[in-house]
Parts: sequence; structure tokens; C-alpha cells
Amino acid sequence: MMTTQRRRTIGAGATLGAAVLLLSPTMTQASTEAGTEVAWPEEFTSAYTVMATPDEVIDADGEVAPGEEGATGDFMFWINSEEEVICYEITLEGVTGGYESPALTATHIHEAAAGEPGPPRLAFPDPEPIGDEPRTSSGCLAGPFMTGVEGDDGADTGEGFSLAEIEANPAGFTGDSHTEEFTAGVVRGQLMQVPLDGIETGGGGMQQSSSQIGVFAGAGVLAVAGVSAFMLVRRNQAA
Repeated sequence: MMTTQRRRTIGAGATLGAAVLLLSPTMTQASTEAGTEVAWPEEFTSAYTVMATPDEVIDADGEVAPGEEGATGDFMFWINSEEEVICYEITLEGVTGGYESPALTATHIHEAAAGEPGPPRLAFPDPEPIGDEPRTSSGCLAGPFMTGVEGDDGADTGEGFSLAEIEANPAGFTGDSHTEEFTAGVVRGQLMQVPLDGIETGGGGMQQSSSQIGVFAGAGVLAVAGVSAFMLVRRNQAA
């Protein structure tokens, strides 16, 4: 399996998210119900992006259930499947109201192909703040994972889940978030793998030089422009 040693492995569509994580304070390990919060690892085995829109939302019965008009979600994930660590940078825009979900949180990765329902496998802290501004959430979680949702077998839908399952079939997983008004989902989109660009940091942890951070931020502007163009096309097609 391909890994990158002492690198921040970032796909072209995920650069801005990595920059935000790199600017965050170093995290101490803390246990949560959904997983264990950990620091940014030294290597990753894969990276993914999700461009989530309201027209992709599917309810539990497999029926189309459009989310909030004009809302968008930008999900970025970096995985180290050998250590069962997933780092995330999630941004929601145009989303109104509070969150609602039977799971531990309302922001998830579900095991579900496009147009199909499926159980949540991972639960992430919901993006904040709730209001008119963009909502963001970022960090890293290590397994074992829990979602707070009981499956047909009576077990938690995150129990026993391995990140290698995402790497084996990323198109079979979707990112979404749920609100009080749009309980089926406010936005949703399939995971798309992005290359491990292998941007060298030359150090451990999250510490970066100011010049490196500047490069990340500049590349992030280009990435956001590309994502915005994609979103515009998607919205025009859905209109």
C-alpha cells in the first residue's frame, strides 16, 4: 500500500483543508464517543474529497429527498488505514438551523452508493458556528469508531469498521450532514479519491514554516475556485 513518510499528503482539491488543519493548535489525545481525537499523523495512505449538494440527498427508504436549496458542503478526508486514523476538514455554507440526527453527531460518512441509503460508519463533530457564516469542523479521529446508531444486527454501525473499507471502494461511501428541517440530509455527496501529492513538510506534528503555510494557502485559493466552479455546474444541472 502506498504511504508517504513525513509528508502532508494533500490532493489538489484538498489543499485548503490541510492548510487549515496545519494552522490549528497541536491536538492532545482525547477520547470521544465517536472515536479518539488524535494529532495529525506522520503519514497517510489515501485522501478524499466530497462536494456535497442538496440534490444528492436520499432518505432511509431510498427516495430522493432534496436538502436545503443553495446549501453546499466541502468535505476533505485524509486516511491512515494502518493506524485507523482519519483527519477531516468540513465546511458547510448556506445551511440554516440546528442539527438533528439519532447518531452521536449529525455529520457523517455513510456506507452508501450514489442514490442509495446506507448506515453511518463514522460520526464527526458538527461544523460550527450555527448562524449565517460558513460552518467548519476539523481534526483527526482514531478508531475504534462509534456512531450511536444501532444496526439491524443490534450492534453500533461503527463497531468493527475499518478505514481500509473506504480505500477498497470509496465510491461506496458518502458524506453528509443533517439538520432539524432536513433530517434526511441537508447536503450529500460521494467520496472521490484525490492524489497523494506528497508536499514535503520536513518535520513532524503540525508545525509548518510560514513560507510553507503561504504555499498551502495560495494553492487552497485555487482549489476553492475549482470546487466553486464544480458546484456552480452541479447547481445549474439540477435547476
